[in-house]
Amino acid sequence: MKRSRSLVFSLVTAVVAALGAVWVAMPAFAAGVTASFVKTSDWGSGWEGKYTITNGGGATVDGWTVAFDLPAGTSVGSYWDALLTSSGQRHTFTNRSWNGRIVPGASVSFGFLGSGPGAPTNCQLNGAACGGGTSPTTAPPTTAPPTTPPPTTPPPTSPPPNTGLPKHILTGYWHNFDNPAAELRLRDVPADYDVVAVAFADATATPGAVAFAVDPGLSAALGGYTDADFSADVRALQARGKKVIISVGGETGRVAVNDAASAVAFSDSVHALIQRYGFDGVDIDLENGLNPTYMAQALRSLRAKVGAGLIIAMAPQTIDMQSPGSSYFKLALDIKDILTVVNTQFYNSGAMLGCDRNAAYAQGTVNFIVALACIQLEAGLRPDQVGLGLPAGPGAAGGGIVAPSVVNAALDCLARGTNCGSFRPPRTYPGIRGAMTWSVNWDVTNGSTFARTVAPHLKTLP
Repeated sequence: MKRSRSLVFSLVTAVVAALGAVWVAMPAFAAGVTASFVKTSDWGSGWEGKYTITNGGGATVDGWTVAFDLPAGTSVGSYWDALLTSSGQRHTFTNRSWNGRIVPGASVSFGFLGSGPGAPTNCQLNGAACGGGTSPTTAPPTTAPPTTPPPTTPPPTSPPPNTGLPKHILTGYWHNFDNPAAELRLRDVPADYDVVAVAFADATATPGAVAFAVDPGLSAALGGYTDADFSADVRALQARGKKVIISVGGETGRVAVNDAASAVAFSDSVHALIQRYGFDGVDIDLENGLNPTYMAQALRSLRAKVGAGLIIAMAPQTIDMQSPGSSYFKLALDIKDILTVVNTQFYNSGAMLGCDRNAAYAQGTVNFIVALACIQLEAGLRPDQVGLGLPAGPGAAGGGIVAPSVVNAALDCLARGTNCGSFRPPRTYPGIRGAMTWSVNWDVTNGSTFARTVAPHLKTLP
């Protein structure tokens, strides 16, 4: 996201690589290990399902596979906490590397979204009936799955703990710098915003480490604004029920977490900022590349220090979320168990492919926003982890600026299947998390139209 006066168009072409899959046969389970299914929600045209594998036996289970049939007209969409291969209407879910071992008395679960009226039948857990007992007389299929698997799968885990956020949220970025947008003290952020991302913490001389202080130019523009004033404003917003997170990077940011040492430095330095200023979480807005392995390591370390209430947000550019194999998308999937929301910047990108891969949709349209959000929703992220990032109005971006009513239409299309353009997603996502804007300052400059239009609409979503 931009701090400078210059506005830059970034025209990109997306190429999606085919991903291979390896099918591994698992040993049959001992008696006492079961897999139970439940629909956790149902909205008519689709539903969310959950399988729980419970080890009621006396021996540790090392690896599991759950296979079932769905009737014609019913299909699997997004899924999490397992690997999936499908052959016709037969769907086989296999454990991830982290959740294959189940000690006696323990259980693990995985979930998926279904489209259509049906429900799983003929369930087998490692070749035996899912309810336990002996193996069926008809052996499970032994042929390899199709050569073209789903694009990729989400890794970890069950939904993150409650961070105190509403079901649908509006996030806005606050400028810790001065530019043509209105300068604001943090406490003057309009009440419409649920999450305020402070832009930005910057790199230090130590690889991976970041630092933050009130920008001298901003302080001068405000007639004096100190770190103590800022800290008091963080507490004031929190007293109003808002969350304040520190964003790392930005358009010109050069934070690099590329090895174990820099991962430790990142975790330690962000933790120090949280302790000093009282931030509720961190936002990853690295627009010059990242290493998903070591950034995931850093974020898991930070969460271990702060606790389960830590908000972890991401703000990738559109090109970063075109393929699950890209570094940003991979990071999101790798930390899915602790990730709060990904607010992709649906602007400054030119035309892009959507989840149908049939057309390049022009930015600045409902089709563009919905078709690109669909990629994330169908390739592993839960709906509550997907937010729509758009500019707050003139001056905020070089391209992709839309009227707030377009943002609301995109939210309606994704959540309800209404107000869509010519592109319609394969299913609805009532849990879509909300919207983000760059930025609060630009929104105030433009009369706060974005927040005043989008925030009330979020409250009407399912």
